[in-house]
Amino acid sequence: MPQLFKIFAAIVLSASLTPSSHATEDKTKTASDKDAQAIAVEAYIYGYPLVTMEISRKVMTNSIKPQETGGKLSAPMGQFCNVREYPTAAFKDVVSPNADTLYSSAWLDLKKEPYVLSIPDEKDRYYLFPMLSGWTEVFDSPGKRTTGTKAQKYAITGPGWKGNLPKELKEIQAPTNMVWIIARTYSTGTPEDFKAVHELQNQYILTPLSSYGKPYTPPAGNIDPAVDMKTPVVEQVNKMEGEAFFKLLADLMKDNPPAAEDKEMVEKLAKIGLVPGQDFDVKSQSPAIAKAIQAAPKEGLLKIQGQMKTAGKEVNGWQFLINTGSYGTNYLQRAFVTLIGLGANLPEDAIYPRTTTDSKGTPLSGANKYKIHFDKGKLPPVKGFWSLTMYTPKDFFATNALNRYTLSARSDFKYNADGSLDLYIQHDNPGKDKESNWLPAPADDFHLMFRFYWPEDDIINGKWKLPPVNLSK
Repeated sequence: MPQLFKIFAAIVLSASLTPSSHATEDKTKTASDKDAQAIAVEAYIYGYPLVTMEISRKVMTNSIKPQETGGKLSAPMGQFCNVREYPTAAFKDVVSPNADTLYSSAWLDLKKEPYVLSIPDEKDRYYLFPMLSGWTEVFDSPGKRTTGTKAQKYAITGPGWKGNLPKELKEIQAPTNMVWIIARTYSTGTPEDFKAVHELQNQYILTPLSSYGKPYTPPAGNIDPAVDMKTPVVEQVNKMEGEAFFKLLADLMKDNPPAAEDKEMVEKLAKIGLVPGQDFDVKSQSPAIAKAIQAAPKEGLLKIQGQMKTAGKEVNGWQFLINTGSYGTNYLQRAFVTLIGLGANLPEDAIYPRTTTDSKGTPLSGANKYKIHFDKGKLPPVKGFWSLTMYTPKDFFATNALNRYTLSARSDFKYNADGSLDLYIQHDNPGKDKESNWLPAPADDFHLMFRFYWPEDDIINGKWKLPPVNLSK
């Protein structure tokens, strides 16, 4: 875990035509259709992250109480779900999951009131509390890199909130009422360290501001049987028809307003009937707009998927997505990152180079054997940690006999005599002497992703080069 449209003037011109201007009328109608389609596709790309966040929220909060087992990110609104173990291949809640940290996930609705977030003393452990707006922008990110590891308390307030806060609380103002906190706490994966992280997770507390300083028991949640809990979120969004997609987008923009820099896009949205704060009814639009709305998801999704080619810079076959977590008006990049890795961090916190091909440009396949070679002293330069993860084409873990989905700095590697390190990526076990360095691949297609948490400047500026994935005998 890339990432992700002029009809009004044409309508005005068309309305001013006389009945005798048949040739001009046909030409204008064609241009009107074309403009409506272009705007609708842009609108789809623009709204893709917000709609994806909403479907994710519905799925991940559709529970009576927090789910603490099975690797599920599920808890009622305003409560943390603390994942107690690494995800398995059965995990389908979020694309491109990691098996390096234990997630603590919570969804907030700030429309009624702010929430207070309490973080305990992490005792120098690496952790990260990125907060995402409804548009997937990371608007704040408490953690070891930014705020240190001592105990902290924050009041997370919604857009436009005014009020007084206790002096011990630091205000974090969210740009939208929908907020997703997707915290990560590093663990070595041993039973002892899992226990230590669990004790920290138990102290990750969310409290409505009105209940702060008072005894508070989170209310039980509700289960909506209409919520699809089986189909992965990304598939649900990608299958939505145009009318349903844009109606939901309009509803969501009521509580999750566009950013100030979205002014030009908001003006475009109005030309196809999408106005923040108002309902959207495709039946009240012109035939050209209605047609464009229905067709937009197909073309929009193709554009989002096509962003893979230009979403970052390529280094030895690896695609580096530097532009994550904060996108400005780069809506296509934002949608693309939503598609492949919802919940992506700021590059200062994490960079996720990925590849679908080997060093020759051939798609990765379990029918082949591969090797990644690091010279002595050339492992990824990070202040947090690094890992290499195997994914299926749908961005989930690949089932294997070892239940091993990553290789990382915590792995018990076997180094070469000269101090270099070889990582083996293949379907079959390479043998006991190499098994510690083996990342099991599925029998068919797959792709790889590195994670560099708290990367040093040499990674961010490109001075350090990630080795290629080479075919191996």
